[in-house]
Amino acid sequence: MAPKKDAVDAYIDGSAPQCRLLLQQLRSTVHGAAAPQKCTEAIKWRMPTVMLGSKNLLHFAGFKKHIGFFPGAATVAEFELELGPFTHAKGSIQFPIGEPLPTALINRMVAFRVKLAVKQAATSGAAKKAAKK
Repeated sequence: MAPKKDAVDAYIDGSAPQCRLLLQQLRSTVHGAAAPQKCTEAIKWRMPTVMLGSKNLLHFAGFKKHIGFFPGAATVAEFELELGPFTHAKGSIQFPIGEPLPTALINRMVAFRVKLAVKQAATSGAAKKAAKK
C-alpha cells in the first residue's frame, strides 16, 4: 500500500504541470526561511497554508498564469519597493509562471513574517497573563 499523501502534497500534485515545480520550490523556500520555527501545514481557503502554532503564517496557491503568495498586508507593505516587477495588492503577490521565483526576496519576506508572528504571539500571551491578574 502506498503511503498516504498529506493535503499539501496532494494539492501540489493536483496542480497544473507548469505550477508544480514552482509550488514545490516556494514550499521549500518558505520552510527554510521559517526555520528554526516549527511550522505546520494545512489546506485553508482551498490553499496550502503554513502555520506557526495555531495561527496562519501565510498561504500560497497555483493559478493559470501565476503563483499566488499571501504573506499578509504588513509584509507586502514592508517590501513594497522590492515588489515593483510583480503584480501585488494589499496582502498578496503574483509570481508569473515561466519566470524564476525571487527566492532571496521570499526568504526575507518569510523571515519578516515569522518575526512579526512571534512578536504578536508574545504580546498576546503577555496580554492574556495581565488580564488574569
